[in-house]
Amino acid sequence: MAVPAVKPTVTFATPQEYLALERISKEKHEYFQGKIIAMAGASLVHNRLVANLLGEIRGELKDKPCEVLPSDIRIAVPSGECYMYPDVTFVCGQPELTDAQFDTLKNPMVVFEVLSPSNEDHDRGKKFFFYRQIPSFKEYFLVDTTRPFIEISRREENGAWKFETIEDLTAQLLIASVGISIPLAEVYRNVNFPPQA
Repeated sequence: MAVPAVKPTVTFATPQEYLALERISKEKHEYFQGKIIAMAGASLVHNRLVANLLGEIRGELKDKPCEVLPSDIRIAVPSGECYMYPDVTFVCGQPELTDAQFDTLKNPMVVFEVLSPSNEDHDRGKKFFFYRQIPSFKEYFLVDTTRPFIEISRREENGAWKFETIEDLTAQLLIASVGISIPLAEVYRNVNFPPQA
């Protein structure tokens, strides 16, 4: 017998309550300081970008002690105030998980978020704020869906963050923390952009 999807009915939940609900829900939800937020479905462009990233990155990582994971792995911040589902995640070395459920990662090194008009401010602001609390976190990539454009945030040795952008389709996208690069043209392969207003 199928179990009905669980819809969070609370406006505030503890991290433990959120995880209990999330683990029996058919839909994905993120958690930010007590609030449970349902995740919207993704567009074709979004899914193509994620698939392209996973395909390109996986090939580059095959001889490194790192793996790339899709958006079904949940990320926890050390404080327990936030649980997120990045579009693409790298972990290097042994994955550290929060418990025996094996579904919540504590030590991501690199995160890619594919932007949409509805999530862009959230990914740039609140999500980035929480990702920076994770000690293993080194690089954050925001991938635009309206044009070839990626914003890169890198943690330097002194803990400061350095920011840059890449938009030339002939350029290589450097993922410095793991020493690989992928062609920007391959990230955007088969992606049709909406007409500019």
